[in-house]
Amino acid sequence: MKKEFDKEKIKEAVRLIVEAVGDDITREGLCETPERVAQMYEEVFEGMKYTNDEIADMFDKCFEYSKANDLVIVKDIEIFSYCEHHLALMYNMKCHVGYIPSGKVIGLSKIARICDMVAKRLQLQERICADIAEIMQKICGTEDVIVVVEGEHSCMTARGIKSRNAKTRTAAIRGLFDSDHELRKEFYSLIKE
Repeated sequence: MKKEFDKEKIKEAVRLIVEAVGDDITREGLCETPERVAQMYEEVFEGMKYTNDEIADMFDKCFEYSKANDLVIVKDIEIFSYCEHHLALMYNMKCHVGYIPSGKVIGLSKIARICDMVAKRLQLQERICADIAEIMQKICGTEDVIVVVEGEHSCMTARGIKSRNAKTRTAAIRGLFDSDHELRKEFYSLIKE
């Protein structure tokens, strides 16, 4: 069931933040900021309105496919998200998704849509991988899924340690990708090309 955002509460929170950092919410450049932020949050946090099951239902567009043991990969899917610890931007992110079909294949654009919707939540990069893998398993009816996400986190690059070149790579490895090391190596070699 789709959850609704409380835009009025978001606007009030933004007003309080602007005042708390010492600026004047009534000045020209800031007076419409609460409304703009509320609209932006509704867009960039759209995925929070849905469970993984609901996302699977939204993007469940599959086609029969009888070949066994074929590897399907979509790589370099660009996403961004927000870290749940600092509400900081996770950027320059790319998802690489692979799976072994089990009688059906998912429409390729749906994989990118799944990645996008999962990222539109307050997230951990590790959970992004796990959520995408879970949704792919539900839709495709296969345990054999691998998801790799790499990206940069402004909570590390712009604050704190300020490690400008730090990149994070996480993986969710399920089914044959966990037990068949050659298959996993093939996936990794194909996403590097």
